[in-house]
Amino acid sequence: MRILVLGGTAWLGRTVVQHAIDAGHDVTCVARGSDVPTGARLVRADRDRDDALTAVSREHWDAVIDVSRTPEHVRRAVRDLEPVADRYVFVSTVSVYASHAERGADEHAAVVEPSDDPAEYGAAKVACERAVLDVFGPERTSIARAGLIGGPGDHTGRSGYWPWRFSRAVGSGRAVVVPARTDRPTSVIDVRDLAAWLVGAAEGGRAGVHDVTGEVVTLGQHLGAARAAAGADVPVEPLSDEVLLARGVAPWVGERSLPLWIPDDDHQGMNDRPADRARSAGLRRRPLGDTLADVLAWEQLQPVHPHGAGLSDDDEEAVRAAG
Repeated sequence: MRILVLGGTAWLGRTVVQHAIDAGHDVTCVARGSDVPTGARLVRADRDRDDALTAVSREHWDAVIDVSRTPEHVRRAVRDLEPVADRYVFVSTVSVYASHAERGADEHAAVVEPSDDPAEYGAAKVACERAVLDVFGPERTSIARAGLIGGPGDHTGRSGYWPWRFSRAVGSGRAVVVPARTDRPTSVIDVRDLAAWLVGAAEGGRAGVHDVTGEVVTLGQHLGAARAAAGADVPVEPLSDEVLLARGVAPWVGERSLPLWIPDDDHQGMNDRPADRARSAGLRRRPLGDTLADVLAWEQLQPVHPHGAGLSDDDEEAVRAAG
């Protein structure tokens, strides 16, 4: 197959390209950068330009895979590529849903109103989804609403922090600060499993909207898998939601945070989407322990820790000492 990837130089895009090449496909990337996997053809272009896809719109494509969050880019792409492409695969997000209070909800749940502002992430992705469906139609469109993506290369730090933190605590004599309440759901889709599903969608047979999410496990199970991946039999210091918030710890992501921790009970459904439709359409998910072991190996090669999310050593000590 001839697959056109709009992107291919960042984390998910590169992984998609590599999977497509490994599957024997002829892959072309349209990107501003130049760091595409070996074996892919690169067409340099700036998607802010109206004529960015002129060159590739003169060729036939069996499928297009697009990870954009900018509705203007997607509208131009479907305009230029619909006459020459058989299928359009768009990477969306579970952030499109209007409510995350209900656990176990599926693709029929209501979504937020669309927005053309890429900064309004979920709303912009809704606008992108509608642009693709309006032009390619439901039978020629595959939309993957991805959950939290993790695994090797995770620059956000959300999947890498916990195995790294447990590994770092080995031999230090210090306890690892963790949330006391660990019954809430977590879900991480390995970037490689998501990429494989997207390439399968490009190959056909996965039309429509699919939640592509990881297995739902409790935070306690996730922390257990992270400890096992790190080989870390170390103590933990559980702190309540109220104490963590009072001591300036942020939920989910960002500086001075505890990744995957969401204290708001009205947002637990974000990590509890069963992905039944995607699994019926071929989604295969590797064990969480494998993902965490692989992201730990990647983390240990990085020059800066933590990055994107988590507590530094000094932050963790300050949080602990504040009691």
